[in-house]
Amino acid sequence: MNSMDLKSARVTKGFSQVAAARRLRVSQPYVAMLECGRRRLTPKLARRVMTVYGAPPTVVPLSGALTERCGPDELVKDVAALGYPGFMYMSPRRWKPKNPAAVLLAALANDDLESRLVEALPWLLLRYSTVDREWLVREAKLRDLQNRLGFVATLARRVAERTGKQESVMAMRELEAKLERSRLAREDTLCRKSLPDAERRWLKQHQSEDAKHWNVLTDWTPDALRYAGSTSTLA
Repeated sequence: MNSMDLKSARVTKGFSQVAAARRLRVSQPYVAMLECGRRRLTPKLARRVMTVYGAPPTVVPLSGALTERCGPDELVKDVAALGYPGFMYMSPRRWKPKNPAAVLLAALANDDLESRLVEALPWLLLRYSTVDREWLVREAKLRDLQNRLGFVATLARRVAERTGKQESVMAMRELEAKLERSRLAREDTLCRKSLPDAERRWLKQHQSEDAKHWNVLTDWTPDALRYAGSTSTLA
């Protein structure tokens, strides 16, 4: 969320700078500096903005680099809290908001990820298609995850094309184009490093053209995604 977005969110809520400052527990001059770009949101203040302005979790600042690793239990909690329909029954009562871009990258960084979590990743990209794509690409390249991210973006685009969400289609195309420049020639899997050799051979023969393009051994297709195309969840 840039300074203009911050001001727009306040105005939409009908708050004066004084009223917003009171709710955010900062001073009015500080709100003014945030709205003119002279100050940046801290993670703590971003979480207040989410509550007071009803802002999306993309407002949570992204660190310069993703250093923490998330296990499956934490990822399920994060994805559920971000609204994934498949995990709605698991939504945590308490959750420290995270930027969807960070959750997505943390999931892709896993060597072996549960299928139910892999299935959620295209939905995550579609639901929060306004994530910081520059950050995503940079951090993916640092970890050699650009092929995995590229394939997930392609899956998301295919779903968006079917549902007629042109804004999401354009966002995914832009992300794919950025990743295409650094596409790796080596073969990878979609978070299934421990694939048995027999299954690897089968996938090599049956992978989709999109999977071949991104050099990812997987049988995931848009048809297998149960929730990604729900129009009630697309941003």
